[in-house]
Amino acid sequence: MRHYADLHVHSRYSRACSRDSDLAHLAWWARRKGITVLGTGDFTHPVWARTLRESLVPAEPGLFRLRDDLDREVLRTLPPTCHGPLRFTLQVEVSTNYRRDGRGRRIHHLCHVPDFDAAEHLSRRLAPFGDLASDGRPALAMDARDLLEAVLASGEGSYLVPAHVWTPWFGSLGSKSGFDGVEECYGDLAGHVFAVETGLSSDPEMNWRVSALDRFRLVSHSDAHSPPALGRNATVFDTELDYFALRRALETGEGYVGTVDLYPEQGKYHLDGHRGCGVRMEPAETRAHGGTCPVCGRRLTVGVLHRVEELADRPSGRRPAGGGEPLKIIPLPEITGRLLGVGPKSKRVARAVDALTAALGPELPLLLDVPLAEVHAAGEAETADALGRLRAHRVRREPGYDGVFGTISLLDPDEPAPAAGRGG
Repeated sequence: MRHYADLHVHSRYSRACSRDSDLAHLAWWARRKGITVLGTGDFTHPVWARTLRESLVPAEPGLFRLRDDLDREVLRTLPPTCHGPLRFTLQVEVSTNYRRDGRGRRIHHLCHVPDFDAAEHLSRRLAPFGDLASDGRPALAMDARDLLEAVLASGEGSYLVPAHVWTPWFGSLGSKSGFDGVEECYGDLAGHVFAVETGLSSDPEMNWRVSALDRFRLVSHSDAHSPPALGRNATVFDTELDYFALRRALETGEGYVGTVDLYPEQGKYHLDGHRGCGVRMEPAETRAHGGTCPVCGRRLTVGVLHRVEELADRPSGRRPAGGGEPLKIIPLPEITGRLLGVGPKSKRVARAVDALTAALGPELPLLLDVPLAEVHAAGEAETADALGRLRAHRVRREPGYDGVFGTISLLDPDEPAPAAGRGG
């Protein structure tokens, strides 16, 4: 069964996250996006953990479904085309804040467990290192290696994935507080790490330039802080619905298909720069300026592309064995807004996307899988043409930098495609 999974999500109890990030809204948007397996987010938060126990019931091994009465309410407001199966898996993002080798380290990790007993065991073990009730993504005063040990001890099948590994301040390979290799970060237990999350500012093609990452499966997830952001990145599997089958696919490659990513230039740390001065630079420009802002003289924030180039040991264009299929998307509201000449959050776009998904099914399959002839036959010729340009990567890119999101837009039908970009 080929399906989409989004396994990095946050609840309403994480800081800077939408109050709508409850199970009902998450379930509605997951089905509308075409996600089959969704992370719960934040299972170490005591209030959210209680909500999960009350609202989820066991389904297949290691997976859960929304309680029948709650799920009926979700399905009642969705068209039949968006009534696909939805399963939840217990997941939390954790920040470890510590010092090692004379440097402060703030590293983010995704922790996955197969049942509530393992979740409770891990929460008890982490509680002495931080206030689990203060944030759904807890900040813990412990070493990354010790967190991994705690995850492994929480229950059979529990595993850890380094989160958005290239993010400057919080990635295990980031330019500000990271390491030069996953093995450095997790020490003697690094062999238990078999997947890494690429993050919004990188994509598989960029990661493939670093041969040290060949042994890891690359995953992409949304890191959604609000339900509509679900599925902006996702991982594609061809497995039965089973937590342990998903884990096995990541560990062995059997059943792992690839990833769905926004174009990495859209990420807010893709290029180097200084937001305060409006300075955005390619890595070569940064090196030429000695790493400082040409306007104010302060240090530039070194972005993901620069950091990848620092650790890369081969040119772009090579896919390692088991690398998976790298799929790219522009969210459907952005495409529809471009066609209508209005903003992607306008009511006109919302109505148009409602109609599209009611006729043709959820967003991710529509963007990537539905034959264009079917889109034409549904009376959506302009949408079919736009999807054809998306699938051919006929896009314009304005890269993000230093916390400023980039923009990706479709080329006009008669506009010549630019030369191939860097790793995107």
